[in-house]
Amino acid sequence: MLKKTVLRDKRTFTAIYNKGKSVGDKYIVLFVKKNGLPYNRFAFLASKKVGNSVTRNRAKRLMKESYRAIRESIADGYDLLFIARKEICGKKLADVKPSVENAVKRAGVRKARGERPTGEARKTEGERQTSAVRKAGGER
Repeated sequence: MLKKTVLRDKRTFTAIYNKGKSVGDKYIVLFVKKNGLPYNRFAFLASKKVGNSVTRNRAKRLMKESYRAIRESIADGYDLLFIARKEICGKKLADVKPSVENAVKRAGVRKARGERPTGEARKTEGERQTSAVRKAGGER
């Protein structure tokens, strides 16, 4: 079964390119478009200009890991298209991650400060009570 959060359809890519917002940074270009869904969809691209298949796959892995680290801070309902630039070749995650964070911030798709994270990052009532007890000096 295919993941519903991964962009695959050519029509969708064309719509993002034509109607979406583009934000460039040192190592990536980010295209963003609202999708009207309760979740985000994304794609990671690296053209042949980036290098051979090994280099392109590494670039995509770096972008995916950078996105994974900040995905809880991104508001729902967007299509995100991350495109690697040639400059990403030979860079480490520590170099690419700030570039992805900066592009997401400039695109204006970050959650508002008051919004609660969804999914795994959200604490249950029992976890909050346990945290409160630990802070109070009780259970260790």
